Amino acid sequence: MKRRYDTRHDVLPTQPVSPAVVLHDRRWAKDLRSAVQCAAMILVLLLLVDWGTDGLTVARTALWAGLGVLLFLVLFPPRVTAGEGWLASRGPLRRRRVRTDLLVSVRCLHGVSQRLVLRDVLGGRVEIDPQVLVSNPDLWHRLDEDAHRAATRGSLTCGQTALRRLSERIDRENARTVFKLSGLD
Repeated sequence: MKRRYDTRHDVLPTQPVSPAVVLHDRRWAKDLRSAVQCAAMILVLLLLVDWGTDGLTVARTALWAGLGVLLFLVLFPPRVTAGEGWLASRGPLRRRRVRTDLLVSVRCLHGVSQRLVLRDVLGGRVEIDPQVLVSNPDLWHRLDEDAHRAATRGSLTCGQTALRRLSERIDRENARTVFKLSGLD
C-alpha cells in the first residue's frame, strides 16, 4: 500500500490508501424527500391562495417559485458520509471534510438546533447534527474509533467530554429501541 503525505503538514502522514468502506447517512433520502415535499406544498398553497383571490400573475408566480426554492435550500439536509479516517458533510452549495483520525476538538453547540463541530489538525471543520450519529450507529462507530485514535496520538485536546455525552445518548437511544422492538417498553 502506498502512503500519501499531506503537503501542508509534512509531519502528519495520512492513512494508507485502501478501498475502505464508505458509510452514508441512511436517513438522508427520507429527509431530502421531506424537504422537497415541504417546499412543494408551500408553493402549491401560495399559488392556490393567489389563484383563489384572482391575484395570480406571472411575476407573483415567479416570486412564489423563488420562495419555494429558497425554502428547499434552507431545508436541504446535508449528506454525511464517513470512511476510515475522515468524515464529510455535503450541502447544496459546499462540501466540508475533516480528518477524524487527526481531530483537535469536538464541541457540541446548543441552540435552536444542536450541532456537533469537529475540527482537525489540518484546519478542516465540519458541523453535523448529532441526530445523524444517533440514527446511524455505523457512522458513530467509525467516528468514535477515529476519535480514540486521535486521542491516543495526543491531537484531540478538547472534546472528550462531548464525545462521552454523545456516546451515552446513543447508548440510551439504542437501548430504548431494543426494548421497544422486544416488547419490553
